[in-house]
This record gives sequence, structure tokens and C-alpha cells, in this order.
Amino acid sequence: LQNPFLGSNFNNNEIEKSFKKLNLKIPPYFETDILIDKSTDILKEEKIIAWFQGRSEFGPRALGNRSFLADPRKEKIKDILNSSIKHRESFRPFAPSILEDYIKEYFHLNQKSPYMNIVADVKNEKIKDIQAVVHIDKTSRVHSVAKKENEIYYKLIESFYKKTSIPLLLNTSFNIQEPIVYSPIDAIKTFMKSDVDLLV
Repeated sequence: LQNPFLGSNFNNNEIEKSFKKLNLKIPPYFETDILIDKSTDILKEEKIIAWFQGRSEFGPRALGNRSFLADPRKEKIKDILNSSIKHRESFRPFAPSILEDYIKEYFHLNQKSPYMNIVADVKNEKIKDIQAVVHIDKTSRVHSVAKKENEIYYKLIESFYKKTSIPLLLNTSFNIQEPIVYSPIDAIKTFMKSDVDLLV
């Protein structure tokens, strides 16, 4: 298994049809590099993005193709996500999606974790820098991101790193008390009933 992105992909025409079906204005189109740059600027402002791209993940985790994303640096983001968006208990943790080359710098972990299925201790000196993705027991459920497996998501995190010196993002599943979104229609409907700032 090379990667978990085994679900359907949706082209621009299918996405446009989804907006038309819901009687919504078609949003502007941006080339990938411009979109990534704009998205990281918005994340830096402590806003939350609903991120929908490429093939959907197969499995129990959102791994960067159907995700809510946020700046991991401040603990208050975790509270906003739990109470206002995910509508779940305040103790529930969020995962860090980290560029794979920086795993050992932030976590006591000597391997990759591309499926977000390994919990690791956060290094003490890094806890203050990524408060929103550290659980009460000072652990995180790590998601390592490789360029060859998910290039666009990798570039998004890389762009955030260049602007903040933090090589990771808070990542949680793109859903609200429902299965993870699958299609453009799912993404638009879930976004519209959320308090998320932007749908990309």
C-alpha cells in the first residue's frame, strides 16, 4: 500500500456543478502555489480552514485531503474547534501533521507515522510552541507527511513552516458529528453549517 488516498477524486467541472446544484456562486480559482500562499497567511491569523483536495482517504483518519486545519501554536484554537466547530468534549485532542524530516525534533519518535496511528511524547522544549496539538499527558497522535505521498499538503505545511518556523499544522477530520466528508457537495454543506472561516 503506497498511500491511503484511495477514494474518489473530483475535477473542477464536478466541483463547479456542486456549487450550481446548491445555487451558490462559484468561488475564484487559484493556481496551487498562490492558493497555498494565501491559505498559510489565513492560518497564521488563527483562522480555521476546511481543506478538500485530491482523492479522499481510506480509513479512520483525515490525513490532509479532507481536513479542518489550524495554527497549532496556541491552546485556544483547540477550545474553539471543540466547542464551536466539532461540538465535542473539551478534552478531545487534535493531531499534528508534521513534515516527516522534523519528527525527531518535536517528538520522541524514531519512525514515520503516515497513518496517524502512533502516539508519541512531545519533547518538553517544544510543548509551548505547539500547544494546540499536545494532549493533557504531553503526547500527540503524530501524522508524518511526505512530499511523494501528498505533495500539495506537504507544500502547505512547508509554506507554514517558512512563515512561522513551525513545520506542522493542527489537523482534524472534516466533519461535524457525521462521517468525514467525501464529495464536494458534502464539503460545501458541512462548511456552511460550521463556524470555519474558509473552504479551500
